[in-house]
Amino acid sequence: MSSILPAPEFAPGPDSLQSAFPDITLGAMKVLLIEDDREAASYLIQALDEAGHVTHHASDGETGYAMASSMDYDVLIVDRMLPRRDGLSIVESLRAEGNKTPVLILSALGEVDDRVTGLRAGGDDYLAKPYAFTELLARIEVLARRSSPSEAATSYEVGDLKLDRLSRKVDRNGEAILLQPREFRLLEYLMKNAGKVVTRTMLLENVWDYHFDPQTNVIDVHMSRLRSKIDKGHANPLLHTIRGAGYMIRE
Repeated sequence: MSSILPAPEFAPGPDSLQSAFPDITLGAMKVLLIEDDREAASYLIQALDEAGHVTHHASDGETGYAMASSMDYDVLIVDRMLPRRDGLSIVESLRAEGNKTPVLILSALGEVDDRVTGLRAGGDDYLAKPYAFTELLARIEVLARRSSPSEAATSYEVGDLKLDRLSRKVDRNGEAILLQPREFRLLEYLMKNAGKVVTRTMLLENVWDYHFDPQTNVIDVHMSRLRSKIDKGHANPLLHTIRGAGYMIRE
């Protein structure tokens, strides 16, 4: 039996999720999912991607612990019962090392004592199976906001360009701009760092989730498309190439 409740009538995409849960902030998060149920993991990865987030997956406790210890994440989703190492042991070890990344524990054990044990082990929240994805999404959004107050901004503005993270809408001088999910994530990251040089490495890691250079022109292609959408027809370009350094968005 699946650990996720049947999907509601709407699909788990950004627009439908936002209309159902208007308080959810859909800014991109980097999530580590440690879950051995491949069907549940596959569903969550797809749903989180559709909601605009980047998800890494580990199917056992040892691998998950190694990933959580060596890389930075906004939120960890940790199944309690895992092969090779249980979820509570992972959380306890991370906390002992000073790792304060928010953790949502998933478990088929949903009694009060079970939840208390999970929270005392260092978990920030506890969600019993079966669960609805929309509730899980709301919970990890709240955890991320609590741990990163600087990330609480729901919109960005650079000159007459505006990006709304809640509605996932972009406009310049009042004219709507339609962006693909990756283009939105790219623009969001640039506007979050407005006035600063953003290197190719920073873009690969934070927008494409690559920790190596794939030796392709993927950044150049997306940057060209983005520039044509936000600067074409405007006298003052906002997106600038800093030769030999990277890119910058500024007035």
